[in-house]
Amino acid sequence: MQPLPHRYTTSATGGPTGSVAVSSAGLPGIATAAPAEFGGPGDLWSPEVLLCASVANCFVLTFRAYAGAAKFEWSRLDACVEAVLERVDGVAQFTRFVTRATLAMAPAGDAAKAHALLKKAEARCLVANSLKGERELAVEIVRAG
Repeated sequence: MQPLPHRYTTSATGGPTGSVAVSSAGLPGIATAAPAEFGGPGDLWSPEVLLCASVANCFVLTFRAYAGAAKFEWSRLDACVEAVLERVDGVAQFTRFVTRATLAMAPAGDAAKAHALLKKAEARCLVANSLKGERELAVEIVRAG
C-alpha cells in the first residue's frame, strides 16, 4: 500500500434530461441516472446503488486482504449490501447498511476463523467506516467440495 493520504477524483457530466456520465482518469465511463424511486428510469446505475456497490466491493477486497495475510483458504465470497434510505430531521440519508456475506470454503476449513475474518473485514472496510448509518453483518458459510 502506498502511504496515506490517497486522493481519488471522479467527474459527473449531465444535462437537463437523460443520463449522467460518470468518469475517472484511466477508467471506462459509466452512464448513471436517478433510481426509479426518484423518478429515474431504473435501468442505469444510480448514486444510491453505486454506494451499496462500493460497500460490498470494499468488504470483499478487505476480506481478501485479511484472509491472505492470515493464510486462510477460501474459494468465493458473495456480498450483498442492502441500504435503507430514510428522512431524518428533514434530510434524506442512509440509516442502515446490512451486508449479507456468503463465504465458500473447503469442508475442512476453520469456520470460526472465517467468521472472525469476515467480522474484521466488515469492521475495517474503509468505505463503510466513512458512512453514518448503522451496520449489520449476516454470515453464511458454505462448504465447497
